[in-house]
Amino acid sequence: MDKEKRYLRIYEQVREDIIKGRFPVGSKLPSKRVMADAMGMSVITVEHAYELLAEEGYIIPREKSGYYVSFDDSDIYTGVERSMAQAPGIPERKKPEQNKSNEPVFSYSIYAKTVRKVLSEFDDYIMQKSPKNGMIELRGAIAGYLQRSRRLTISPDQIIIGAGAEYLYGLIVQTFGRDALYGVESPSYQKIAKVYKAGGAHLQMLKLGNDGIESDELWNSRVKILHITPYRSFPSGVTASASKKREYLRWSRKNEGYIIEDDFESEFTPSRKPEETIFSLDEKGRVIYVNTFTRTIGSFARCAYMVLPTGLIGAFTDRTGFYECPVPTLDQLVIASLINGGDFERHINKVRRYNRSV
Repeated sequence: MDKEKRYLRIYEQVREDIIKGRFPVGSKLPSKRVMADAMGMSVITVEHAYELLAEEGYIIPREKSGYYVSFDDSDIYTGVERSMAQAPGIPERKKPEQNKSNEPVFSYSIYAKTVRKVLSEFDDYIMQKSPKNGMIELRGAIAGYLQRSRRLTISPDQIIIGAGAEYLYGLIVQTFGRDALYGVESPSYQKIAKVYKAGGAHLQMLKLGNDGIESDELWNSRVKILHITPYRSFPSGVTASASKKREYLRWSRKNEGYIIEDDFESEFTPSRKPEETIFSLDEKGRVIYVNTFTRTIGSFARCAYMVLPTGLIGAFTDRTGFYECPVPTLDQLVIASLINGGDFERHINKVRRYNRSV
């Protein structure tokens, strides 16, 4: 078993113990040395696993004392992580910098080479009209990528291709209707609220705390559609904790609401493992996952996608299925080739290594 799999094994085991209550909120984890002896692994390997758990909000380090469980999955969110983070001697979670200017960019030569390859291999197929939900080649490539990188087991039929995330937000409004109340983080990327308002949606801004939307704001609202950016919400830099992600899901179940998970740039996390998505935690079909290639490939790649829960495919098709896919067939085939050929994930890994080094 290689080094990466060893610390991920510890991470997954301790994470499961925390979620199932074997390590209740506020309890102290075994020391790194004790855990290393119990697992038959090195202290460094255990330290890496504990760092991942801390990054995702399952535990919190306390100087000269050890690691304490901060994950709270009670029916009423108590904000344990927030109170513990502000306790004496425990620093608050740092807000990562946005858009590092020296971050590696996608290789022009690789992109140009891929365009030439697609033109050569697909011939006049590139002149075919795209299906309304996008080319099967791209939807299949995305499904495979999400399975490998985010542990999302989905069908290409659940994926909708659009020209940018804003385009997909508009389709969401038309799917759920203008009468529903939409909730958006405050502060948030200003275009999100503008797009919903332009579509005629009723909007409520919900105040962010240091790990997500404040619980009082969320539960006291009459919101039915909740738009969140759980990883490094712009401009605040707030990342939702593990407890908060599950609180969002409890809210969606109890209020029969839906969550729009805007996963912009989470692939570039400096963490040693990808961020845990809310979509992957959802067991009731209440989350729509949205992501874009304008961040991972470049602003010239005007292509985004959303993943629908299977229970929404019919409603989406009935209400918006008449729209033509606005992304050219050539562009879709190029992105599919970048994903299938490995260049897309190699670029992501390169950026993540850079982000860990700065």
